[in-house]
Amino acid sequence: GLKTIADAYEIRRRFLTAFEEAERATDPQARAEWLTFVVIGGGPTGTELAGMIPATAETFRKDFRRIDTQQTRVLLLEGSPRVLAAYPEKLSAEAKQSLEALGVEVRTGAHVTRVTDDAVYVGDERIATRTVFWGAGNAATPLGKQLGVTVDRAGRVPVQPDLSVAGHPEVFVVGDAAAYTDRGNPVPGVAQGAIQMGRHAARNLRASVEGKPRTPFHYWNKGNLATIGRHKGVADLGPHLRFGGYFAWLLWVFVHIMYLAGFRNRLSVLIQWGYAYLTYHRGARLISGRIAQRGSTGVPDEPPAKSATMPGWSNAPQPAGSSAG
Repeated sequence: GLKTIADAYEIRRRFLTAFEEAERATDPQARAEWLTFVVIGGGPTGTELAGMIPATAETFRKDFRRIDTQQTRVLLLEGSPRVLAAYPEKLSAEAKQSLEALGVEVRTGAHVTRVTDDAVYVGDERIATRTVFWGAGNAATPLGKQLGVTVDRAGRVPVQPDLSVAGHPEVFVVGDAAAYTDRGNPVPGVAQGAIQMGRHAARNLRASVEGKPRTPFHYWNKGNLATIGRHKGVADLGPHLRFGGYFAWLLWVFVHIMYLAGFRNRLSVLIQWGYAYLTYHRGARLISGRIAQRGSTGVPDEPPAKSATMPGWSNAPQPAGSSAG
């Protein structure tokens, strides 16, 4: 999942650990497995992550003696016929071309049937890898099931037009924990949906306190943005404003900075991003948290580092279901 800072650090740890393990490996096959990254899910999360891996690996090329980080292999597996399926077909095709230009192997119609510690299976095909990132969405928070109501396949709670639970007008469910269809279209589990639903639930709650009628929720889609690699992106801002390339990437940067809280935060992030963009600087490559398994590298195993929040020490992917990616 990618819901908390701890989740982000865990993904970063697994990514950096893979290169360290490849450097330590004495078996060429094990080294190739550590340098192979598989991203499952071709939505905005998967495409953005897959596009950044080759660019980041390129900045590591002078940091290792035994491996060539330019040999990093990245596969993006998507079960539907195209990546960014929620975007117009033209933008999906442009995103696929941009990913392939970065060296990402894009496979559509590829349904992952099994994930193990050292491989991903697409049907009967085995793809040897030690690092898998899941970007196809996970189950909703388990809190919804504790309400004693029927939930959908993803664990989301169906809500009424006022965003309350059927039979319980005093209980509201919003964000990606709620299953709500507005004018024939499901509200996506993204930040703008959660923000709008939260504000509307607050207005309805206030209306109830004041003895006024509640109003139904209507989702306002402000557009969809996704980045592909270092300076390319796609923007879907309505039927008459759809484009890709550098300006779409600039718009993505601008929007994300403007939604940060406080002018100081916006200025700080802008300066840091600008510095990183111009210098290719990726920050200190420090690894914290769990120690990955080293059984296949020819290096003796080490005891796991103690961690109160992240027990265990496997670099294999965690089971889906705790949070949404």
